[in-house]
Amino acid sequence: MTRTADPLQTVVITGATGGVGSLLRPRLARPGRLLRLVDIAEPPSAAEGEAVETVRADVTDLDAMTAAFRGAHTVIHLAGFSLEERWEDILEVNVHGTRQVLEAARRAGGPRVVFASSNHAVGFHPRGDGDPGEYAFPRPDTHYGVGKVAGEALARLYHDRYGLDTVCVRIGSCQPRPTDTRMLATWLSPDDCARLMEAVIAHPAPGFRLVWGVSDNTRRWWSLEGARELGYEPRDDAEAHAAELLAAEGGAPDPTGPPHDRVGGPFCDPALDTDRLEERAARRAPRNRG
Repeated sequence: MTRTADPLQTVVITGATGGVGSLLRPRLARPGRLLRLVDIAEPPSAAEGEAVETVRADVTDLDAMTAAFRGAHTVIHLAGFSLEERWEDILEVNVHGTRQVLEAARRAGGPRVVFASSNHAVGFHPRGDGDPGEYAFPRPDTHYGVGKVAGEALARLYHDRYGLDTVCVRIGSCQPRPTDTRMLATWLSPDDCARLMEAVIAHPAPGFRLVWGVSDNTRRWWSLEGARELGYEPRDDAEAHAAELLAAEGGAPDPTGPPHDRVGGPFCDPALDTDRLEERAARRAPRNRG
């Protein structure tokens, strides 16, 4: 652990060097706050004005997570595989790792935990069924989606059994800018992502919540009601990029056919069937040099 400051409020980010973690870090830095960055990789050095601690550790290491969470106000749990992987990998890192994070938070004195869930927890819901509310029943589209469902269930357990404040955010597409027409509906801008995290941090007692993580997009499919109840006020809209993206893709896509007919989009494609994943893993396996 590399210590650089001792502000009043500590916010932990697991998976701090990943895509969303890297976008959130500069947006959550502020006077009076320490960012404790947890990852198996070394995060970049602190920028001017940042107060950070770095912790090199795996989220499956319960003792390391417990030590990292002591004295924290909030843990933002982003660590894990962000795309589809073999079941064994999802089970170890995304499911077991999330359990370890929640258990470590309990042992460390009970900081609130924000769990980065995903639209892929409900990916097989048809888009045409209307706006899927925050508590839409799980319909995962992949092993990755199952891992997110399991994380949501663990967050519910740790709230009900131990009173831990746990907020699950079903993130759409958190990118610097939308990159395809699907993201005109699903985009969560980095600034809005930070606004949502700040709302959770500031809330006096969130309890257990399940909310959508999405900007106030003109074409969005998902409700903002639950997130707004936490104090979230999104300011961004993917529509600013609509003309460019629609022109690049030759117009608006057909919402009745794949990959646009399901909430999970391309994650519902047969290319992610188990047999094909195993074939891909076998091709990646190192050859026996014996």
